[in-house]
Amino acid sequence: MHNPEVLARLKTIEGHVRGVERMVEEDAYCIDIIRQIQAVNAALNKVSDSILENHLNTCLITALRGEDPAERERVLGEIAEVFSAAQKT
Repeated sequence: MHNPEVLARLKTIEGHVRGVERMVEEDAYCIDIIRQIQAVNAALNKVSDSILENHLNTCLITALRGEDPAERERVLGEIAEVFSAAQKT
């Protein structure tokens, strides 16, 4: 998946993480650092959602329409694992 929008968002997030690093180096106020980390986490969640939506609309649909039952089960299992891991965080 080569999505320019996702890549642009990741570059922005990278800049924000560098900003958090600078804040830590400069001994910024802890709550301000935490707020910036929360913003980075929210941005990463949006990227994750976008990638998942793309996966559901491409790979999952292809597998469901395909003739290989093992491939369908594999892809559905991956989706279940992702949702299970997300609930643990």
